[in-house]
Amino acid sequence: MGINTTLCYLERGDEYLMLHRVKKEHDLNRDKWIGVGGKFEPGESPEDCLVRECREETGLRLTDWRYRGIVTFVSDQWPTEYMHLFTSDSWTGEETPCDEGDLQWIKKRELLNLPIWEGDKIFLELLETDEPFFSLKLQYEGDRLVLAVLNGRRIR
Repeated sequence: MGINTTLCYLERGDEYLMLHRVKKEHDLNRDKWIGVGGKFEPGESPEDCLVRECREETGLRLTDWRYRGIVTFVSDQWPTEYMHLFTSDSWTGEETPCDEGDLQWIKKRELLNLPIWEGDKIFLELLETDEPFFSLKLQYEGDRLVLAVLNGRRIR
């Protein structure tokens, strides 16, 4: 049985709001840059979780979003995770500090130079090329990406 999570990239022009995960000691994303999101609570839909997690981590209330795809993470160290991937360029409120890391607006073209997961580079490219709704399976051994399957076809 896996866990369900959401991940959202808040977009402002050519930038994404990124979270540098540096505040929690036992964090599988420690020192990595990721979008905002987290685990489903009981009874939540992907959209419920998306809106709640974005509000908790950024202080912003999403008013519109796009459901972009589902990413299945398989790991030799962590439980299987089904991550529901969203983007949003519409919200209200003021950005607040996050207790899980440091929030920063990063130019999209600079993201690949930051410490991010290898598989994140694949779905960031799919977002950039405005790929229709997709299913991406990423398999890791430790921090190393060993398999990537897009819509049922192996790509790496």
